[in-house]
Amino acid sequence: MASGSAIRGVRIGSGPMRPIERGEPAPRRSVTYWCAGGHANPILLAADVPPPATWDCPRCGQPGGLDADNPPGPARPEPYKSHLAYVKERRSEADGAAILAEALAALRRRRGEA
Repeated sequence: MASGSAIRGVRIGSGPMRPIERGEPAPRRSVTYWCAGGHANPILLAADVPPPATWDCPRCGQPGGLDADNPPGPARPEPYKSHLAYVKERRSEADGAAILAEALAALRRRRGEA
C-alpha cells in the first residue's frame, strides 16, 4: 500500500486549470450606466435579461441610469425612524390598546392580582 493520501489537496476557491474544463460561458452583453457625477459604469449582464432602470455607481454611490444625457438625480435619504414609528405603521391605536390590555392582564395573573 502506498504511503500518503490518495486525495490531493487544493486551495479553497481554486477552479479548473484550463478553460475547456469550465464549460461554455453564458452569453452576456455590456450595459453602461451613467451617474450624475459623470462616471460611466459598464456592467456585464446576461443577454436574455432586460437591464434594470438604475444601477448604483461604485465610485460615488449615486444612482446611474441608461441615458448618458439625463442621469438620475441623487437618491433622497430616508429619514431615521424609531422602532415605535415602524410599529405604528403596522398597528392601529385600537390594536395597540388591545395588545397592551392583554399584556397587563397576563402580568396581573402572574402576580396573583385580580
